[in-house]
Amino acid sequence: KVNILKEELPCHHHHHHQNSLNVISLRDNKTLEETMPSSKNGGNNTQWTAWLTPVIVLACIAVFIVVMFINDCPKTVAGANGDCVPRFLRRFSFQPLRENPLLGPSSSTLEKMGALDRSKVVNGNEKWRLVTSMWLHAGVVHLIVNMFNVVLIGFRLEKQFGFIRMGLIYLIAGLGGSILSALFLQNSISVGASGALLGLLGAMLSELLTNWTIYANKLAALFTVLFIVAIDLAIGLLPWVDNFAHIGGFLTGFLLGFVILVRPQYGWEESGNSPSQYGAPRARSKYNPCQYLLFFIAAVLVVGGLAVGIVMLLKGENGNKLCKWCHHLDCIETSRWTC
Repeated sequence: KVNILKEELPCHHHHHHQNSLNVISLRDNKTLEETMPSSKNGGNNTQWTAWLTPVIVLACIAVFIVVMFINDCPKTVAGANGDCVPRFLRRFSFQPLRENPLLGPSSSTLEKMGALDRSKVVNGNEKWRLVTSMWLHAGVVHLIVNMFNVVLIGFRLEKQFGFIRMGLIYLIAGLGGSILSALFLQNSISVGASGALLGLLGAMLSELLTNWTIYANKLAALFTVLFIVAIDLAIGLLPWVDNFAHIGGFLTGFLLGFVILVRPQYGWEESGNSPSQYGAPRARSKYNPCQYLLFFIAAVLVVGGLAVGIVMLLKGENGNKLCKWCHHLDCIETSRWTC
């Protein structure tokens, strides 16, 4: 998610954000296909057809086009000065780069279209912003980076687990990211699918851990996912990226994975269908005790966490008052930028 100061987008912007994301995406591309674990449980792997992932991507692109149509840069002050870029796009042209370096609309348009704005959620009773903000993007650069990652990660999860489970994780993690964001971000607005995206990554991680027994090349997969998550959270430390959405989305997805992505343990499928072949280990129970334990703990935590978050938000709590150091999770001061 990108968070934008309400006046305008800051000038120092994020070429390195894009580059580092592209690096992981390319690395993703290789790793998600090649080092993602292959199952040892033989041919019982149903492959689903992934249709929801492209629908999500198309929806985000369509929303962006509508936002640019409504933004109508030539009609604004920038347009009067002839600063919209590139001019031949006319109504769909972007705000001047000094205002929004990501090639996108003004922050006031994003706010009008449903960006996450704490004061409007809490005082203005506009709770829908918790959901709408995850479909908006701050610019073409932001949109492409996020959609590239949604395609890479979403396709794999949806093929493996079907659209219902993947869609649930995407939406609930997006909501979890928005809730945490609204509790902590006081004076900026936030848009983007990154909370949902980090939720998919978190679920991929917990799925790997809880279904550990059925995967062959699991360590490579584990390090791949951890590496991508680490980079995403590091990017979130930049001043204009909303790391609370990243963290909230990641934790929500991570917990949900233990609950809805559990698979039968190694040896179960063979023992169910046929006599044990060549001494393959016979699993007596469908799931092992560890899976049950993780399921229970994660279910309690995710339901409890979301409930507490929503209640705190409704009461208008400010997360920064309750946690004095938490703002460091979103932005670290350096000589290059202030928070």
